[in-house]
Amino acid sequence: MRLGLHVGYWGLGLEAREQLALVREAEELGFDSVWAAEAYGSDAATVLSWLATNTERIRIGSAIFQIPGRSPAMCAMTAATLDNISNGRMILGIGASGPQVAEGWHGQRFGKQIQRTREYIGIVRKALARERLEYDGEIFTLPLPDGPGKALKLTIGPVQERLPIYLAAIGPNNTRLAGEVADGWMPFLFKPEETGEFRSLLTEGAERGGHELAEDFDIAPNVNVSVDDDVDRARDAMRPLLALYVGGMGSREKNFYNQLVQRYGFEDAAREVQDLYLEGKRDEAAAALPTELIDQVTLCGPEGQIRERLAAYADAGIGTLIATPLAMDVEGRSRTMRALADFL
Repeated sequence: MRLGLHVGYWGLGLEAREQLALVREAEELGFDSVWAAEAYGSDAATVLSWLATNTERIRIGSAIFQIPGRSPAMCAMTAATLDNISNGRMILGIGASGPQVAEGWHGQRFGKQIQRTREYIGIVRKALARERLEYDGEIFTLPLPDGPGKALKLTIGPVQERLPIYLAAIGPNNTRLAGEVADGWMPFLFKPEETGEFRSLLTEGAERGGHELAEDFDIAPNVNVSVDDDVDRARDAMRPLLALYVGGMGSREKNFYNQLVQRYGFEDAAREVQDLYLEGKRDEAAAALPTELIDQVTLCGPEGQIRERLAAYADAGIGTLIATPLAMDVEGRSRTMRALADFL
């Protein structure tokens, strides 16, 4: 099992020099990859470019580039550029984001996401292969048939012969799609004990795409980590973020994270957290999260307890564990990285 460090969004409590020091430490500790995120603040590509030029070995990954924020061609251009800047260390993680960001921020309708993502990745792969972009899909048509545009091809190629594409997905259909069209799958609120069920969905998707799921297909969950000898304090550090996803992501009718938690067996708690969160009672929503759920989908508590839990991920055949340290200071995050590295 490889380790990844998720630096998240820019500007959340750390200065640039502190953030870079942590990434360099992760590289020294043997972490395989470092990942950056974007929502409606910092963009991931700029951060990854900066990290690539200030590191030597560690791979760089987008977790995620937002599909509504970039055309498929621009996504391919950005990925190829970052692959060149990093000398072949780029992992392209993409995802549909959600209706609030897609429609409220990017002005893109959030609909037909399965087909949109399938076509999007298909176009990105064509572009990265430096084929002329001719595509006639349900969502995308290139070039437009009634204008002066010509079928172009990318003027630069990536360093890697096949730049890996990972898909962030939560629902069953999107998870199948990851197996169909991607090289890796990035889940969140991941429960390693359910890996067999998730792998079955990925396998179904691969078969639908006319191929077998590759042996090196990477299951790469993003896992929040809080190292603290006080296990209750460590759990409390997780609560606000988990409440945001379970209670506030999407809408009451369509929240994939809430639906996932229900599938894990926490139906009543998931509904309660959502009700409280949408009523503006965020602290109460966080307090309503079951301790059992927190322990199942995060890594929190003393180092020994975290190492025991890490074994469950390794035994489940997880390829890359992308860790997000929740400590707000450099030393706390550094301690988290060392604890993870010691396990391996």
